[in-house]
Amino acid sequence: MAVDLKKVPSTPGVYKFFNKTEIIYIGKAKNLKKRVSSYFGNSVKDRKTSQIKSLTDSIETFTTKNEVEALLLEQTLIKENKPKFNILLRDDKTYPYIYFSLDHDYPGIYLKRTKKAVNSNYYGPFVSSGAVKKSIKEIQKIFKLRNCNDSTFSNRSRPCIEFQMKRCSAPCIKNIRKIDYFEDVESAKSYLSSSDSQTIERLKDDIQKASNNLDFEKAADIRDRLKRIELIREEQSVVTVSRDIDVFSIHSENHYIGISIIVIRKGKIRGTKTHLVKKAFFESIDSVYQMAIINFYDSQLDIPKKVLCSHSLESKELISKVLKKKFNANVIITHSPSKSIRSIYNLCKLNAKQIIQNHLSKSDKYNFAFDDLKNYLGYKRGIKKIEAYDISHISGYHAVASCVVYSNEGPSKKEYRTFNISKELSGNDVGSLEHVIHRRIKYYENKEIKPDLILIDGGKNQLNFSHAVIHNSKHKDIKVLSIVKGLNRIRATETVLSKDGIIEFQKDSKGYLLLQEIRDESHRFAINAQRRKKNAKNRKSQLDKIEGIGEVLKKKLLARFKSIKNIKAANIEELMTVKGINAKIAELIKQNL
Repeated sequence: MAVDLKKVPSTPGVYKFFNKTEIIYIGKAKNLKKRVSSYFGNSVKDRKTSQIKSLTDSIETFTTKNEVEALLLEQTLIKENKPKFNILLRDDKTYPYIYFSLDHDYPGIYLKRTKKAVNSNYYGPFVSSGAVKKSIKEIQKIFKLRNCNDSTFSNRSRPCIEFQMKRCSAPCIKNIRKIDYFEDVESAKSYLSSSDSQTIERLKDDIQKASNNLDFEKAADIRDRLKRIELIREEQSVVTVSRDIDVFSIHSENHYIGISIIVIRKGKIRGTKTHLVKKAFFESIDSVYQMAIINFYDSQLDIPKKVLCSHSLESKELISKVLKKKFNANVIITHSPSKSIRSIYNLCKLNAKQIIQNHLSKSDKYNFAFDDLKNYLGYKRGIKKIEAYDISHISGYHAVASCVVYSNEGPSKKEYRTFNISKELSGNDVGSLEHVIHRRIKYYENKEIKPDLILIDGGKNQLNFSHAVIHNSKHKDIKVLSIVKGLNRIRATETVLSKDGIIEFQKDSKGYLLLQEIRDESHRFAINAQRRKKNAKNRKSQLDKIEGIGEVLKKKLLARFKSIKNIKAANIEELMTVKGINAKIAELIKQNL
């Protein structure tokens, strides 16, 4: 069914793409007509956009007053309908809080999950339950509050191990007065709602007051708390002077999106959260940030005054307006980290990338790179196998050629080959390449061996001669490229050539990086093969001419001394330590070497 774009208005709003009766994608736009029409133009689309275009048989639009309302409506409709092409960040139905059971004579401190804080007994929400457990342990170390359930508390006749570890004041056996225990509870609540520095200043004032009142026991107890807080501060792996701020970083790679969020409250990391979205379709990085930020703060009470993003967002004012309208929160969106938070900002960026790397299989990585390369080369059929060749020699001696093979699973090392180059061709890189490809091409009758692409390390001459060999064979369908080193051999300045001229690559594209990797691997393999050939020649030419030295003694000598150089340096007595070497043979070795 043809989609009728004439009925789409030029207003802000939300659009839905349908396949029969199923909603497959929901989006928002400042101008619906422009945005929806962009999907159905003649320009080349990425795979996901092309798929949406081919599946869509009808469109429904809903006009809003402005882009803010459009974004809010879009997020609501996505959560309700869960279209398969939209990014869905599945989150916990509940959030972890620190809870104080203030209805008890001796309140305990616990982790509790709830959609929203019920009352002032709840502190949070925290991003993860791990952050809550860590905070509870801190509070127990400082203020010695109980963490046992009420049933255990009422049936104890002696203190538990928490008391022995100095993490509980044992109210179960009335080891502390109720009024003193409640004072500890209030101090713990104050600790959660203020920064470390404020808590430390308050405790210092309390020490002074207790000393002035000659209550030295209480002053000593507060002093001990102060020491425990300072010790915990030293143990904190990351602390920042930035008080309340959330850091968002989004990374896109190989059809994946990694989202990392770090929450900082009172100068401490309260927790982190990451999302991995596989085979993600998105209109722009801006749109992903919009979705991630609004989704994260939905149902949360604790929204900071500042949000730091790892990208410069064109829609930062739009996001701020949406947060104001939906949550009545005045939030500044920025992308410039201060010096005090730069390390955390970089950590957030690293985690957004790392979550993709952790889930990205080797086949995912190379499949994406092979597809990217195919698109750059304009190949109608896919690229499944690439062979790369390199020539290595030392001043025209000991020449060898390498052939490395890559498939969409990565390097296929079982198929790697080396070729010895004759003395007549040694030092002639163009002639050597022509010779090696002539030798290799006879194996291409086997379709499992035949490559789709040959990569040559060299310039136009190497490319032209190699292309001529392929063109004059039965295998004209094999494409030949060469990769030319850049100025001063600086990385990422290489030029990729085909018979039709230079192929323009974006320097960070996966296809370009794949060609670099294959070229480097062919170079490494050629150098190693050349060194082995040189070393074998050296060992053979010097030891084999000595009368009385056969293969067995040669191996024993090299096993003992590791190299010809060390054998030369050894004296007769040292040579005779090798089984089978007598004084006469040792003397012959010294004379010949």
